[in-house]
Amino acid sequence: INISVFPPSNACIGRYILNMQITSCGHTYQRCLGDFYVLFNPWCADDPVYMDNQTHREEYVLNEHGILYEGVYKHITSRPWHFGQFEDGILDICLKILDMGASYHHGSDRDHCWRNDPVHVSMVVNHMISSHTTNSIMKIPENNDYLKGTKPFSWNGSVPILQQWYNGRCRPVRYGYCGSLASVMCTVMRCLGIPSRVVTNFCFPCSIENPLGINEIFDCTGKNLCGKDKLWRYHCWNESWMARRDLNQCCGDWQCLDPTPLDTGRGSSCSGPTWVRSIREGELDLDYDGHHMFSRVNSNYVGWLSQNNAKKSKFFCDAWPCGQHLITKRVGSEQFEDITGAYKYELGSVKNKEAYYRAYRRIHPGYCNASNCHIERELSALKNPFLSDSGINMRLKMANCPMYGEDVQLHWLLENLRSENKNLKFNLSAQIITYSGCPMDQFWKDSVNVTLGPREVKKIPLCISYSQYGPYLCDHNILKVVAVSDPECGEVLMVSRDIVINRPPVIVKLLSQPRLKVPCTAEISFCNPLQEDMKNCVMTLEGCGLFKEPMTIDLGTLASNQQARTIVEFTPYRLGSHRLLANFGCHKF
Repeated sequence: INISVFPPSNACIGRYILNMQITSCGHTYQRCLGDFYVLFNPWCADDPVYMDNQTHREEYVLNEHGILYEGVYKHITSRPWHFGQFEDGILDICLKILDMGASYHHGSDRDHCWRNDPVHVSMVVNHMISSHTTNSIMKIPENNDYLKGTKPFSWNGSVPILQQWYNGRCRPVRYGYCGSLASVMCTVMRCLGIPSRVVTNFCFPCSIENPLGINEIFDCTGKNLCGKDKLWRYHCWNESWMARRDLNQCCGDWQCLDPTPLDTGRGSSCSGPTWVRSIREGELDLDYDGHHMFSRVNSNYVGWLSQNNAKKSKFFCDAWPCGQHLITKRVGSEQFEDITGAYKYELGSVKNKEAYYRAYRRIHPGYCNASNCHIERELSALKNPFLSDSGINMRLKMANCPMYGEDVQLHWLLENLRSENKNLKFNLSAQIITYSGCPMDQFWKDSVNVTLGPREVKKIPLCISYSQYGPYLCDHNILKVVAVSDPECGEVLMVSRDIVINRPPVIVKLLSQPRLKVPCTAEISFCNPLQEDMKNCVMTLEGCGLFKEPMTIDLGTLASNQQARTIVEFTPYRLGSHRLLANFGCHKF
């Protein structure tokens, strides 16, 4: 007997048991034929997650390999990620996540009807990633302290994280960061049949007091002080494709889901789903957490100088609104796609201003009847004056692309826009900044007297040696260099630059042609570029379809300029396109 099952498009997703009742010769008995799974189906036109482009379905549902984009908006770095949604046992883990998070919107899970709605399913998954009080999948370290867990940046894929959570009696995995949280969510959503992708937003504001403003405070030396607001250098979240029945949408579109718990002033929580188009239009009343998502791509930067008498004043600087660069992996490519236009209209355009005014009135109820001119005056009063208003233009330009062990070379460009001489004293500073905007050690200070003749352009070379920044870098590979003029000289001018220190590459070379269930070998090599020993060196290898679980190789200590070569053997156990990932770690990073 051949049995075909055709579940309706509104069927609840999950695991079903199929029983058959047989009546013969007056006797009735039941026989269990087995179990089967019902998932969302983006190939079915009646399904709320239907996606009509086959190439897009292959990328956002079937592709197990992804790329995470990090760094700063002037220096974007990337690293591969294994989603692994088709690995053995992952589907059962994803359904367990729904079981554990079922009470998020419902008192109990006795009524399973919400499981046919991708909106409610996505909200439960979003909450379970890191916001559940006891059974969330992953935790973010407090105060960058992760000694009692795994380094957040050492993960290569979602599968080990989900397996560790499941095998550890659903206790949170320690630790992750926004990129791993968004990637794990992408794995779960793709596994359940919902098209999903990871998005990176550069210059991401996290403000408690003013939703549409982000404040950074500096002292007279240029040191970035730790305040209530944080300007994340980048932040990752998830987008999922679905038709929102609650918004009367008849066709699917991208919905924004941020699983990272962020402080909103009323506690920490995740955000979404929020219709991406509603963010662009400033229609914040339509959706969950619309005002939070709008502020994260439209906040205005304000820089302050804090002096000894605790008085704060704005300095002259060229600042841009936050969220000016949002990217994701391009379909069928290893390059990124700029999707900023999906979240906001072109800066300064009529539609951009209309959307901003519309959102401003909803975020600040006291301005619900205010004119556009009134709102514009309020915004202008908050912003920093431009450098050109002081008669000086400045910028810091990279002269090299530094790697661990190399000196940082910059050119400081100054231009006098006036017809008279300018005599200024500048304080220079460099310090470590975490990706989430937490200022760390200030390791370099200097002062320079600059004289500019009328209309003169000057280029001043700056060098920060590895011996100066190396001892402080640790796992954080972002430096902030600041030049701020002495307040005693009059108007305070400031220019800054975030610099990414690239990690040395790990080289993977296949020594034989991979074949299904046939042993294959690969050579993994890494060279220590530092003028000192690297201690506690560890190589972690991972590959969906290649390794059942990550392989860890202890390399011990690597001397300066020593190259480590390791031959590994693996047996591909699944057909398809596979990728071998190698991650190197030591006491330095």
